[in-house]
Amino acid sequence: MSETLSVAGLVATTPRHLVTQDGLPITSFRLASSSRRFDRAQNKWIDGETNWFTITSFRQLAINSAGSVNKGDRVSVTGKLRVRDWDNGERAGTSVEVEADSMGHDLAWGSSVFTRTVLVRETEPTDTDSNFEEEFESTDLVATAPAAKIKAK
Repeated sequence: MSETLSVAGLVATTPRHLVTQDGLPITSFRLASSSRRFDRAQNKWIDGETNWFTITSFRQLAINSAGSVNKGDRVSVTGKLRVRDWDNGERAGTSVEVEADSMGHDLAWGSSVFTRTVLVRETEPTDTDSNFEEEFESTDLVATAPAAKIKAK
């Protein structure tokens, strides 16, 4: 199953960031998403069930989210839904994952400061740049700006 969805919730675990042997950055965390409704008969808010998602991001989104998202933050995530059944012999279950296409802080719960990531691409060396190739061996250089910070209201 692969559907696109948007989900808002609370980051429930410290984001885990790693880079594979092939150089692919990956960041993942658990997201708790609960619904609430106002019950007029009781004149109070009623909490609904909590849905749990594993959020996984790749490449530049993984790098940016690792520096911007922390446990306890309220975020909104859009991505592809992946529902998989699993069985390890002792236990069986279903995992619900979202492969993130985009994410950000949920501004209904606080304010955030955005800093744009700057991508620097290498250009072809000219005669005046004779040392350019010696200084930089990579074809794509990526510099990231400071991560966004969230302030509670």
